[in-house]
Amino acid sequence: MDENEVSFMPKLHPKVGCYRAVCDRIPARLVLYFLSWSGFLVSFVMRNDINFALVAMVQDPTTNATGVDHCASSSTAGSLVMGNRSEGLFSMVSDASNDTLTPEEFAELGTVFPADGDTKFDWDSTVQAVIKSSFYWCYVLSQVVGGVATQYFGTKNVFGWSQFLTAACSLLIPQAADIHYGAVILLRSVQGFASGLTWPAMYAIVGYWIPPMERSRFMSSFQGFSIGIGLTYPLCGFIIAHFGWREVFYTTGTIGMVWCVFWYLLAYNTPQEHPRITVEELEYIELNVSEDIKNGQGMRVPWRRIFTSMPVWAIGLTTFGRIWVHYTFIMSGPEYMQKIFCFDIQQNGLLSGAPFLCSYLSSVLFCYIADILMDHRTLTLTNVRKLFTALSQIVPGVLVLLVGYLGYQIVTVLILWFVAVTFITASYAGAMANIVDIAPNLAGPVLAFAQTIHMTASFLQPLVTGFMVTDPQNINQWLHVFGVSSVVAISTYVIYQVFGTAEIQSWNYPVADPEVTSSDDSAVIANQPMIKVEPGLRLDDDDDD
Repeated sequence: MDENEVSFMPKLHPKVGCYRAVCDRIPARLVLYFLSWSGFLVSFVMRNDINFALVAMVQDPTTNATGVDHCASSSTAGSLVMGNRSEGLFSMVSDASNDTLTPEEFAELGTVFPADGDTKFDWDSTVQAVIKSSFYWCYVLSQVVGGVATQYFGTKNVFGWSQFLTAACSLLIPQAADIHYGAVILLRSVQGFASGLTWPAMYAIVGYWIPPMERSRFMSSFQGFSIGIGLTYPLCGFIIAHFGWREVFYTTGTIGMVWCVFWYLLAYNTPQEHPRITVEELEYIELNVSEDIKNGQGMRVPWRRIFTSMPVWAIGLTTFGRIWVHYTFIMSGPEYMQKIFCFDIQQNGLLSGAPFLCSYLSSVLFCYIADILMDHRTLTLTNVRKLFTALSQIVPGVLVLLVGYLGYQIVTVLILWFVAVTFITASYAGAMANIVDIAPNLAGPVLAFAQTIHMTASFLQPLVTGFMVTDPQNINQWLHVFGVSSVVAISTYVIYQVFGTAEIQSWNYPVADPEVTSSDDSAVIANQPMIKVEPGLRLDDDDDD
């Protein structure tokens, strides 16, 4: 029997081929990293495409009735960045109130006129605001649904189908716009609900795949959304200029559909389900996460314990502050650059997107440093999380206030802008990674609850900004916006400093919580089961005997 096994094993090697040999050299965890990274990238491209597309979809408003235009009357801001060429562009734009520029006149300025045949809609600012905000209303509502759905159906199904639904809606938006703006609002609401499922779903898979000492690095994959934001602005500007606004949605929807194919071919809920994982990697994962997971797959969610947990509330409230200052740059930033610095749409898109492209690299660096601090036991895990949470909120909180006070000092403001957006990503080695620390079995539901709290900032921040900024060319009003962002970001961190911890909570374990038992009658059976090891059935014990 042994001789047959010995002679049989070498015969398998030639049948494997080069493809399998190469695949075996690529860790399954690395594949999951890139699936997560690309998934959030694609998700945020589909989320933000309409922000730029609306500019081309809607009829251009008339110029200021008083004839006073800060940007038209002053070319100083443009010349600092683009030189004398911008001066001519701004003066031509200022004349647009009297004469309509033809495509040929745009071409003389080096600007490509949008493709012919695209309809422009007479939607007022209120309709546009509702179209944008409808995504986030439903996004917040679907967080808890995402956590529960992941417990039942697994990350592969929830994350995959949510991306598919978002992509399908993107493909339908041009037709919906022709019907009525209400149809666009409906599709955006569906997109928001579907996208809200993605974060709890991906968080839930981390505890089963990624050992604790690698989690900070893996969390940088979530920063794929930064690349998504950074690419969306210039990509949409190029497509609109050369092909028209409809192609924006066809492009982003198609990208989403293609990504779904790779997801369903390569993603698996647990290492035990993966058909191509090597024995060595599977053993490494099981040895390093088995004590953390405690066979919690499919356990009933102890919602009351989560709702009353101070560490969970600390994460939710502190990240509320981070989201607030983040969306100050994402949502209010482009308008600030246009109205105060007088950048045209292409300059605006490039300068608005560039900091987010850089922020991905910074997130990788922050997460790598966090893992080093833990590996060398320089700081406790709790202190590592608090340190990087402080970097992600106190530093941007101070810098965003300086942006307001520096006024028209464009170069200095842009440098501070880049640095602030870069430091925001430190949260993924801080409070955002802390979710998996305190509840590896229930990371999806915990994230769902935390995101329900902190993502309310995604629509509250624009509303507050709209209330404070009645004249977008009044720099003093913008100072109030940046001041509020600074206060929110710094004050919410104080809560995390007091109540934050990286200790695993007692309700993370099925047996330890009296409300949740591991009996077959009370446990919810999920569709992505972990291998359950019963006493007496462990192979390593048999070998020892």
